[in-house]
Amino acid sequence: MADHQKNKQNLKELIETKDFVEHVSVDCVIFGFHKDTLKVLLLKYHNLDLWSVPGGFIFNDENLNDAAARTLHERTHLTDVYLEQFYTFGDIRRTENNTHQKLIENKNLAVDQNHWIYQRFISVGYCALIDYTLTYTFPDSFNEVCQWFDVSKLPTMAFDHQEMIEKGLLYLRKNIDYQVMGSNLLPDKFTMKELQNLYECILGEALRRNNFQRKILGMNILERLEKHYNGSANKAPYLYRFLEGLDIKPSDFDN
Repeated sequence: MADHQKNKQNLKELIETKDFVEHVSVDCVIFGFHKDTLKVLLLKYHNLDLWSVPGGFIFNDENLNDAAARTLHERTHLTDVYLEQFYTFGDIRRTENNTHQKLIENKNLAVDQNHWIYQRFISVGYCALIDYTLTYTFPDSFNEVCQWFDVSKLPTMAFDHQEMIEKGLLYLRKNIDYQVMGSNLLPDKFTMKELQNLYECILGEALRRNNFQRKILGMNILERLEKHYNGSANKAPYLYRFLEGLDIKPSDFDN
């Protein structure tokens, strides 16, 4: 992987550079889980009332997967994050609401109308799963605001990024084994209720509590730990964590 120390170019430098692959970008749909809700990390430039998933261009000497990992690291400062390519977005109308042009106009930059940044873009979508409790590590930025949103309550999105989120969620439901989701979206230790709530959010449907607990304990994929005392009068639940190297498929939770 090429060593690109200067990852976050300002807009003027980005436009003037000759180091990027033209007409191709990567976008990262970053999922987290917090308070029984599936979240997605979005960003908004200070002078533009549109939100987008974090994305970026690809250096000429950079592999595609490395560009996605770099983009993810720029926004979160996290490494060794689950990151998977899930779809290529190439509709000819996807950049009709040209966010790049609006940004350039807001900054009063002089850019030739034939510049590639104004033209059609194909974007390779990646989905990432991160532990929401690690968000304190995220860097601050003078150029943009990063914020978590419920996947069911999205703001006004740039380009086709709402479709990206929808397709990313569909990919989670159909293609990623559920231990991968649980071990990346939950803290290392979690209660059975937290685990069930996560799977219900991903699947978009309720699961019977007794059936869920019986099935998942019968798979022998969890290690039971100490009880979780939170000061309430309710009976303290046990904490669990995943054992390594075992898969859970969506069909395992059919009621």
